[in-house]
Amino acid sequence: MTPPPILDREEYVEQAYFFRSLRERIADNQAAQDVLSRLHEEVLSSTRLPYAVQFLAAEMRHSGLLASGLSKIPHYFTAFQAFVVQQAESETSRFSMPTALLVLEREAAYRADKPTRPGLFVYQFECLARNRLGYVDGCAAVAADPMYDADWRQFVARLTRQIGDIDFADLVYLRSELYVLEQRRTDPAFVPSMPPLFSEKEGKIAKASRKRDPLYLFAALQRQLGYPEVPRIKPRDDASTKLEMLEAKVRQLETRLKLAEGELRGSVDLSQFGKPDILKDDPNE
Repeated sequence: MTPPPILDREEYVEQAYFFRSLRERIADNQAAQDVLSRLHEEVLSSTRLPYAVQFLAAEMRHSGLLASGLSKIPHYFTAFQAFVVQQAESETSRFSMPTALLVLEREAAYRADKPTRPGLFVYQFECLARNRLGYVDGCAAVAADPMYDADWRQFVARLTRQIGDIDFADLVYLRSELYVLEQRRTDPAFVPSMPPLFSEKEGKIAKASRKRDPLYLFAALQRQLGYPEVPRIKPRDDASTKLEMLEAKVRQLETRLKLAEGELRGSVDLSQFGKPDILKDDPNE
């Protein structure tokens, strides 16, 4: 399948604004459908984004899903963008929609600046790893990105078989120009079986990060080479959350106190703790 064309810079600038505005207004308890119905009037009319937003609004009214609309216009939105939103809309996923939109906002902003294939790949891969979105479907979506050529798509396709067996830092180092240079010091006629995809700088950082947590490698690439930073899910720290935690701890203390009092009186009632599911009576029997 021929990948869709790479968009102009102004398209990605407007996409970053679109994802940011949608995220902020959803956070203000505005319905996504209502936001989409108005947002096409705000984005730059010389781009194709207004038409895409109008299509997304119509699809939201029809299916109620944003990912459905993104996946139906692959000539404008990438498979990775649709995949990220799809994971956020999944009922079984802990990946939230605000985080998904922030992921896409930063990705679009990076594309609008001076993106590189290694930088975009590392960002997308870290999104999959940090948020546990799944490597099989996730890597398939990454490989379909128009930014990558045939060598990159082949590299991404092999990741699903290599992750878990080979350290990610090793994967980067072995496909870097640094590895080729080091091999040619001992064998001037050395020719790599596969072309290098990462530069010498990325190879040095990956080599220094071997046998360490991959998150350290991601952070080093962000500091040293200006790779975009993947959003991190921050735990809730508002007053209501703290109150809920305190109430849960008080209930635990009350239960322990009752158990201690029962032991002192010699009358512990274990029925108050209920039965494990495996020991419960089957209502069908």
